Amino acid sequence: MMSWAKQKLADVAGTREPIYGPEAIQSVAKQTEVTPYTELTRKDFTWSHLNTTCVETEVFYLMSDGGQVAFVQVIYSNVAGLRTTSQFNCKIYYPKSANKPNLWSSDQLSNIDFSDDENSFYADNLAVELSEDGNTYTIKSLTNQASVVNIAVTKTAPAFHVGKDGNTTFGTDPEAPWGTMRHAFWPRASCSGTITTSDGAIDFKGKAAFIHCLQGMKPHHAAAKWKFCNFQSENYSAIAMEFITPPSYGSTVVTIGGITKGNEIVWAGSTCSAAWSKVKDDSEVGWQPPEAVKFEWNGKTNDGKDVTGLVEGPLDEHYDRVDIMAEVPGFIKQIVAGAAGTKPYIYQYPKNIISLKIKIGEEEVVEEGILYAEATFISE
Repeated sequence: MMSWAKQKLADVAGTREPIYGPEAIQSVAKQTEVTPYTELTRKDFTWSHLNTTCVETEVFYLMSDGGQVAFVQVIYSNVAGLRTTSQFNCKIYYPKSANKPNLWSSDQLSNIDFSDDENSFYADNLAVELSEDGNTYTIKSLTNQASVVNIAVTKTAPAFHVGKDGNTTFGTDPEAPWGTMRHAFWPRASCSGTITTSDGAIDFKGKAAFIHCLQGMKPHHAAAKWKFCNFQSENYSAIAMEFITPPSYGSTVVTIGGITKGNEIVWAGSTCSAAWSKVKDDSEVGWQPPEAVKFEWNGKTNDGKDVTGLVEGPLDEHYDRVDIMAEVPGFIKQIVAGAAGTKPYIYQYPKNIISLKIKIGEEEVVEEGILYAEATFISE
C-alpha cells in the first residue's frame, strides 16, 4: 500500500502509523537557517478550523500577582472531516499556603462560530475575542459556574512563530504533506480581570503568555512526548516547546522557543533545548516524569550579539498528573482510541521559583522568576 494510503488508513482508523523514517518530517528548524523567526500580526492568529483531522487550541497561561497560576483554553477538534467538537477548559492552581486542591473545569461547547475575520471564537456562553488592534484578547466564559471567566490578556512584547511560516510538516512528499504542526506565541503579556469560583472572585492581575497551536493531523501521530517551559520574571520571558515524534517519523526532536526582555524579542528560533536532568519512576502509570529540568537557548540578536539563556534546577514537588483519556473531551478520546501503545499523561508543574541566567553580548544577568513547566507522555 502506498505511504499516503497507509497514512490515511491510520488517520481514520486510529491505527499505529507505519515507519516512514525521519525523511518524512520537514522540521521548521530547516527554515530557521534562513529565517530564525517571524514577527506576527493580527492576521496570523486566525482560526484554521480545518475540515480534515486536526486539533487546534488557544491557551492563555496566567500568573496572578496574588500567587495563583491558571490557564484557560479552547480546543477545536475534527476527525477526518466527519465530526467536529470543541471544549473550554479552565484550571486554577492555588498557592501552597492556601492548602486548597486545584480547580478544574472542562465543558463541551455548543453552537460554535467564528468571526468573519476568523480571529475570534464563539459558542454558547463563551466569547474569545481579539481586539481590532490585535493586541488584546478578552475571554468571557459562563460555561461552568465553578469558574466564571472574565479575563483580558494584552500583548506586551512582539508575537512570533519560528521560521518563515512556523510549520513543521509531515509526509513523504514535502510538496504535498499530510500533516502539519505550528505554534504561534505571545511570549509576554499582561493579564487583568477575574475568575470567579464558589469562594468568590480571584483577581488575575499579573503576567501572561499565549499560544495558538494547530496540529493538522492526529496528535498522537505527530508527537509521542512533549516538554514545555514558560518562564516569566520582572524583565524577562523565556519560552521553549519541544516535541519528539513517534518512531514512525524517526523519533525526530523539534524544539522551538524565544526570549524577550521588556517589550522586545532578544532571540527566537530553533537552537534551543529541553531536558529532564533528573527523573523518577511513576510506577502507577509507567512513565518517568521529571524532578529537575534544564532549558537552554543559544543564538544571536538581530544586531549580531551572542545570546545564551539557561533555566535549570529542581521542580517543585507540588505537581498535577493529568490522565488525558479521563479528563479531555470525549471526542479527543475517539481520536486517540484504538491507537496501540498510547497511554497519555501530562505532568504539570505550575509554580517553580527558579532563575534565568542570560548573557547578551558581554552583559550577563541572573533574574529570579516563575517557571510553569509541563511534561507530556503519549507513547514510547
